[in-house]
Formats: sequence, structure tokens, C-alpha cells
Amino acid sequence: MNENKPILSINNLSKRFKLRGGKLLEKQQILHALSNVSLDIYEGETLGVIGESGCGKSTLGRCIVQLHKPSSGEIIYKGENILNKTGKELKQLRKDIQIIFQDPYSSLDPRKTAGAAIEEPMIIHNLYTPKERKEKVLSLMKEVGLDTQHVYRYPHEFSGGQRQRINIARALALDPKIIVCDEPVSALDVSVQAQVLNLLNDLQKKHNLTLIFISHDLSVIKHVSNRVAIMYLGKVVELCDSKEIYTNPKHPYTQALLSAIPPESPFEKKVQIELKGEIPSPIGEQKGCALATRCPYVTERCTKEIPVLRDVADGHQVACFLY
Repeated sequence: MNENKPILSINNLSKRFKLRGGKLLEKQQILHALSNVSLDIYEGETLGVIGESGCGKSTLGRCIVQLHKPSSGEIIYKGENILNKTGKELKQLRKDIQIIFQDPYSSLDPRKTAGAAIEEPMIIHNLYTPKERKEKVLSLMKEVGLDTQHVYRYPHEFSGGQRQRINIARALALDPKIIVCDEPVSALDVSVQAQVLNLLNDLQKKHNLTLIFISHDLSVIKHVSNRVAIMYLGKVVELCDSKEIYTNPKHPYTQALLSAIPPESPFEKKVQIELKGEIPSPIGEQKGCALATRCPYVTERCTKEIPVLRDVADGHQVACFLY
């Protein structure tokens, strides 16, 4: 893993959605889905992005692959801000940055066979001859553990795990450098989850892929990630090595999140930290720390200032005034 120069740099990325008012001539409200998110992603690593539902992790993934247009900030890839790219330049960029979606069924066209779904990106980007494309489809199906006899089957004829394998093969069709995995195993059975995670791990080593792995499952993130970013209400509150986050969590939200994991042994005693109080709304003006209304260590400063992510130890960053 190259620690010197990041393959992708996200700088002060924000995404705001305008909400339509319920009444005529009512002023539009703003929902802050992402607020000044900054991350560096290094070649060949898996960065786990974790947080509860609605924290903005999927919005972050969709902004990286340009399915959402960010409101402000920049995403630097190969020394250029990809948010300025349109048309042919953007199409060329999509070859390098792919996404695997959460729902393995709705992300496949029910009218297209497995083979046609995997071949489609190659046709769009005008790659290879028809014969070479067919050969590549069969090769990708073998690589992700699908029977090549099923090339003419439709999505409804596959199980959930097999459908997700088709999605993985489709993401690999353009030989990408970065893949955003948006909760790729959350809709699958536990036994199938393990198979898909092991497959992604093998493919990463084989193709030197950089993965941005979005999940709400702490045990999955622990299994797959080199580093972990914890998100809360549109902000990254803690970022560090995956082992460090489980042994030495610093942010009060991370501590509460990890205390909710059931103990591995029935004899192990674990104190669960409860965050009591109102969850602030992401709509309207954002003031102070997002956790201030629920944090046991809240001070007056927390209610007025928004903490920024800063180094507290070697490679361990926390957005909290305690440090």
C-alpha cells in the first residue's frame, strides 16, 4: 500500500439537497447530507466508511462516482478535480471509478441476461470486438464464481448472492482502479456475505483494486478494512487504522457505537454506552458539534463551534474538542 501519495483525495466535500416546501410560496429548506468531508484514499487499500442510517455514507459514495453532483468541495484523482469534468472526460473517468450497489436485484435490468449486463459497460465505452467481449464476459463470470452456462439466464433466475456476483463482474468489466462498495453484502444471508467478502478480497489482491467499503455492520468493516472512517450526520468524526478503532476509540460517538457490539464470550462483561437526548436535524442551519445534544462530555464550546478533524496520534484523526 502506497502511503505517500493518495490515489483519491476528497477535500471539504459538501452535498446539500433542497427540500420542497409543503405550502405554496414557502421558503425552500436545505438538508445537509455531507458537510466538509475530507479524506485521502491510498492505492490498494480498503477504506471502511461506517455509520448509522442517514449519516451520509451512501451520499459520499455516490458523489465519488458522480451520481450526485456535490454542492462544494473537490475530489482529486490523478492530480485533477474530477468535479469539473463533463461529457467525454467524465465518461473516460467512469472507467476508473466504479460502484457496486446495495440491492443486488434492483441494480440489474430484469430484461437483460447476466451476460448482457456484464457486457453492457464494454459496449458503452466501445471496447474490444464482439468476440473479445463475449470471451471477457465468460472470463469475468468464472472469476466471480458463476457458472458460465448461466450466461443467458435472467436476474430472477439467480439467488441474491449470485446477483451480487453479476454486479461485481459488471464493475470489473472496465478494469477500474477504484470501486465504491455501497453496502454490497447487507441484503445477503450471513453465509453468503462471507463468500462475497472473500471474493472481493481475492479480486482486490489480483487486480490491485482500491476499495471504498460503505457499511453499517461493524464486524464486516473489521474483516475487510485497512482504515476506518466513522461518520455521524454528514461529517467524518474519526479516522484511523482498523485495529486502532476497535482497541482505542477516541470520539464519544465511536465509543458508543463499539459498545453496542455484542461480546464474543457470554462470560465477558461489557458496559454499553447509551447516548441519550435528541438527534439534531440535518435540515436548516448547522451549529456546533452534531453530537452535542447527546454527548456525555458536552461543554459550552461544543454547542457553538463545529470541531474539525485533527491528528491526535500517528494517523489517528478525531473531530472532538476533548483532544
